[in-house]
Amino acid sequence: MSERVVPGPVQDSCGIREAVCIHTRKIFDSCRDKDCIEDLRVYPTRNSQAVIDRALSVRGGRAELLQAYIDVEPAPYNKGFFHVDIRYYYRITAEAFVGGARPAEISGLAVFEKRVQLFGGERGAKAFSSRDLPVTDCCGRTSLPEAILEVVDPIVLSLKVLEACEPCLCPPPCPPNPCNPCCPPPPPPCGCLPENEFIEIPPCISACFDCDLTFESGGRRLYVTLGQFSIVRLERDTHLLIPMYDYCMPTRECCTDQEEGDSDPCEIFRQIRFPVGEFFPAGRPGEEDCQEKNCC
Repeated sequence: MSERVVPGPVQDSCGIREAVCIHTRKIFDSCRDKDCIEDLRVYPTRNSQAVIDRALSVRGGRAELLQAYIDVEPAPYNKGFFHVDIRYYYRITAEAFVGGARPAEISGLAVFEKRVQLFGGERGAKAFSSRDLPVTDCCGRTSLPEAILEVVDPIVLSLKVLEACEPCLCPPPCPPNPCNPCCPPPPPPCGCLPENEFIEIPPCISACFDCDLTFESGGRRLYVTLGQFSIVRLERDTHLLIPMYDYCMPTRECCTDQEEGDSDPCEIFRQIRFPVGEFFPAGRPGEEDCQEKNCC
């Protein structure tokens, strides 16, 4: 059985010079999600609400992730596991047709919440730093792992405008009919959808819109269906023993402002490859060869 590796010089033929201890963040658990968020209510700006109330149709939806807030708490009755609560704030932009030839742009806010459970390990030690605040609270609770979220802007899958739902009344009972003992239920009055629970909007999110958002129940309503890709992981500070090959010495020399100013801009432009993907997103057969030969 080989001896345990300790910090210090290493005799190795693969270029490893030394085994060193580092302080880094270790990923204890991670997961990836592909969420299809159906019929998420959009809270439009006041100007956009006036357009939606007169719109014949909407199209061309785009979604931008403005912010994501993350909270971590221990999972009860599941030692070492933690609940990660995530709240996404989206800016939804679309085009509404009111009757003229030119569509009007509308925008609004959509909010989506989700919870995942990941293993974050256990740590009994309390850590303090001279640079930061203590990572334990005043009651001495052990520090929580840090949740990291990696996410891209979602894809808008569909948009719909519905009338505001009136209180739905119970239909009268069907009269007895031996030929038809079960009568079908009446259709819903306006295509009611389950409402997203209203939550308080942080000021930094409201500041991303050109005017106030409207949250009233009256008027027509805009709903969006999004496709969201994300990766969530839990990390903790830890000490690791790793092989060291050498110090990281930069290989590129720094350029002064004068050297950059003397460069020929046309020569720099000629060295940039033609962005074929910007013109043909789906790509074309032989595209790589075409770029290499500069025939585009």
